[in-house]
Amino acid sequence: MGTKADASGLFIGLMSGTSLDGVDAAVVETDGQCIRRLGPSLTLAYDEGLRRRLRALLNRAPALAPDDPDLRAIERALTARHRDAVLALLGRAGLKAEDVTAIGFHGQTILHRPEARLTWQIGDAGWLAEATGIAVVHDFRAADVAEGGQGAPLVPLFHAALAANLPKPLAVLNLGGVANVTWLGAAGEVVACDVGPGNAPLDDWIAARTGQGFDQDGRIAAAGRVAPAVLARLVAHPFFLAPPPKSLDRLAFAAEIAASGLAALSTEDGAATLASFTAQAAAAILPHLPAAPAVWIVTGGGRRNAAIFAALRQALDSPVVTAEAVGWDGDALEAQAFAFLAARSLAGLPLSLPTTTGVPRPMPGGRVVLPTGSVQRVRPG
Repeated sequence: MGTKADASGLFIGLMSGTSLDGVDAAVVETDGQCIRRLGPSLTLAYDEGLRRRLRALLNRAPALAPDDPDLRAIERALTARHRDAVLALLGRAGLKAEDVTAIGFHGQTILHRPEARLTWQIGDAGWLAEATGIAVVHDFRAADVAEGGQGAPLVPLFHAALAANLPKPLAVLNLGGVANVTWLGAAGEVVACDVGPGNAPLDDWIAARTGQGFDQDGRIAAAGRVAPAVLARLVAHPFFLAPPPKSLDRLAFAAEIAASGLAALSTEDGAATLASFTAQAAAAILPHLPAAPAVWIVTGGGRRNAAIFAALRQALDSPVVTAEAVGWDGDALEAQAFAFLAARSLAGLPLSLPTTTGVPRPMPGGRVVLPTGSVQRVRPG
């Protein structure tokens, strides 16, 4: 990295997940090892036009040229929304730019192919630094992928810090566009991986059938019935037999879904089947964990889908609770994680481990951009 932070500071984390719902932003006081304080957070939704453009961009990503003019326009619109989130959060927290050590800016993943040593997040970190007057840490995944790691998930070390005082073993299941799990053991073990689809296939199904961005509270899925034959075909995907580490692109199951017979189902039955697919995918990781979790803590937007949550409680043997049940904010968690990772990046600490991404050694990562002429608590190391 080449930069270090003071022992502790205020960091803003930003996250735009593969569910494409908007920008989450959060303030965290941390040194990258301990969490001193979790500050205010907020979410700025994308307007439907930007959401549609992002979804179309994801579909085109495998053949997309880096200089594509539409890509650049969408990237600027995306980054401007992140700027708006930072400025709104500063106002809510009563902070000035100079109070913040750095922003952790994940950007928007549009393609993730670690087997080809490729991960692509869009977002203009330099423009964001100039627009906010705050140093920006970005490009969190590239170093891990370049060394042969999966580049995902990156939140496990934050989960470990957040759950330091909770009984273990436990599992944190994040239901974003893609679902990932962090397993934490009583002796400090951390095992993590992507487990399967989160909200993305269901969101895409609802968008195609109804024009809505997602299934509000799981109402459409709750009105349908699971199609057993379609579900059986989906859960037969070889991904679920592979042990960790492993990761997924948002569209990893698109071909299987298209060939599964889902298209012949009603909107409600298709939604119910995809909700059950998310739960069954999570359950498929159980044989690969060191021990059964005593509890599953569910975070991310998927925890609000009653159909998914009910399916999880049927599929998993251990109790399933929301993040809020243990005092966490399930909407802010990933943004908080990238604030924490920004602090670790500046301190030269690992962002990933062999047991979380399969990288050969604990791997630092991230790059920093400083705004022109600003005085930051970031200094050469």
